[in-house]
Amino acid sequence: METGEKLTQILDALRGAGEETRLRILHALSRDELAVSELTQVLAQSQPRISRHLKLMTEAGLIERRREGSWAFFRLTRDGFPARLAQFTLESLETSDSVLDRDRHRLERIRERRAKLAENYFEENAAHWDELRSMHAPEAAVEAAAREMFVPTDTKFARLMDLGAGTGRMLELFADRYETAIGYDVNQPMLALARARLAAAGLDHAELHQEDILALPDEAESADGVILHQVLHFLVEPSLALAEAARVLSPKCPLFIVDFAPHDAEILRESHAHRRLGFARTEIEKMGEAAGLTSTAYREIPAKSSSGADSLTVSLWLMNKQS
Repeated sequence: METGEKLTQILDALRGAGEETRLRILHALSRDELAVSELTQVLAQSQPRISRHLKLMTEAGLIERRREGSWAFFRLTRDGFPARLAQFTLESLETSDSVLDRDRHRLERIRERRAKLAENYFEENAAHWDELRSMHAPEAAVEAAAREMFVPTDTKFARLMDLGAGTGRMLELFADRYETAIGYDVNQPMLALARARLAAAGLDHAELHQEDILALPDEAESADGVILHQVLHFLVEPSLALAEAARVLSPKCPLFIVDFAPHDAEILRESHAHRRLGFARTEIEKMGEAAGLTSTAYREIPAKSSSGADSLTVSLWLMNKQS
């Protein structure tokens, strides 16, 4: 980069941060990735005003814009001088500032509403969770691919973890391939359904616990296999789930991920609490790499042709923890 270009970048970043509303936006985005509508609630300002500031800050390199269907999400940029400037500015802000205190309070209410929406969704759909899969690839094909990709060839898992166990189907599917297993889920009605399912199958070597999968109670390197099945699209920061999975995973052991490929089925966000409309192959692989995981296999299972316009392709990733 030429000296003049560097100077321009620095000046743009300084101008981009030099206004009260834009400082408040930086402060909010340092705590969460947010949509425009959520930022208007945090700052109690109009959408046109917030949008103008976001445009200027994006052009200055201070923030990044991610498009998903009809929604746009924003987060702090992670590289270069603008990222360093944002970090320095945020560290310099008074934590007891009354304006920022109000912003933090509003942001916490937004988070609470998100969590309640997801909790309500799970509670309302726990009894017929499996029926909601009609939009995507045939379950039998996905499960056959999962068995082929993830199951060890000459030994059983000593301790398998299923993060976001849902109905317990993955623990049931791999029941013959582990000595012991533990499934974690934050939703009690879903766990009740999973326990009933495992009991009906006569599986007594798997247990279920109510825990946050982003803050597991287990020690590091305490599992020799981890599953994240149809979980990441519910999370604001899916990279945190991969990082936590990598933490509890022993070196050279596998993490298996199943989720949707990118799609435009807005109904899943509007009515089913999906935070993300699928993931590109490289997006998950980059998250894994940042967590110390290496991608070793990938597959896509397309939806059946009768699924219609909102049909969903299921993606499967296999990763190994680096030694």
